[in-house]
Amino acid sequence: MAQRRIILGIVGDSAAGKTTLTRGIAQVLGEDNVTIICTDDYHRFDRKQRAELGITALHPDCNYLDIIQQHLTLLRSGQPILKPIYNHDTGFFDPPEYIKPKQYVIVEGLLGYATRAARDAYDVKVYLAPPESLRAQWKVKRDTRKRGYTEEQVLAALSKREPDSEAFIRPQRKGSDMVVTFYPTSDGNEGDLNVRLVLRPTIPHPELVKMFDPTQPHPDSGVRLGLDRDMGKPVDVLEIDGHATDQQVREVEKLMCADVPFLESCRLDNNVEIGKVVGTTGETIQSYPLALTQLLIAYHMLKASTTYL
Repeated sequence: MAQRRIILGIVGDSAAGKTTLTRGIAQVLGEDNVTIICTDDYHRFDRKQRAELGITALHPDCNYLDIIQQHLTLLRSGQPILKPIYNHDTGFFDPPEYIKPKQYVIVEGLLGYATRAARDAYDVKVYLAPPESLRAQWKVKRDTRKRGYTEEQVLAALSKREPDSEAFIRPQRKGSDMVVTFYPTSDGNEGDLNVRLVLRPTIPHPELVKMFDPTQPHPDSGVRLGLDRDMGKPVDVLEIDGHATDQQVREVEKLMCADVPFLESCRLDNNVEIGKVVGTTGETIQSYPLALTQLLIAYHMLKASTTYL
């Protein structure tokens, strides 16, 4: 019988930061141990057909959700799939690719949690929810630099897609275990983004409360833990500021490493690749909020894997 694979879902709207987050998690787990799948490959129509039909890539009818479900089931049991490939550069489909899943599978895309059967296939479910103004900046930057669009074309596409974003993408937040929201710091430097992590009680999170004395809150601290409600449900909220001190970051990291020793080799002083973002002037910056988010998600995948040893 094939070995059980651990599957992580990373869902969010276009240019929400899915690929950046995925890249660091794969580095923590070891890229030789990770298979990455993008659900954009499961579009039903190519770019020209979508324009003719007046449908966006965000609409469920524009995607083979049933095949995504089937492939998730196969991947989870360690079986190979023949995955379609959508080419974002040409707008057409390339020949399918034979994929044999490794120990960890990361599935990123727009509609990964659109059905109950798909949601049940994941061990850990993450939803990315940056402020819409920031996501628009990221999308303009990506699509003009990498996909050949003008800024006007990108903004027009965002406007056209907005009804489908509201109807089909954002409701998937409810099915996640973690909601990740990166947002700008007061100085507006893209490399110094803060992060707000909504931690639902659907999976066991690290005992972060050990780091904080609830009787002596420090609202000015760069790392804070609190209680809140998200979509009507009680949640823990971990906030990490871009200006968090080295000591504050190491305390969170130490707590996770103590629970999952494998992470020791991936600590920030050992692995300088995680948490990397490109700043507004093109320079590469290491972001503590991003790095700790990647480590926390990897923590959950490693914890899930111990269940099936």
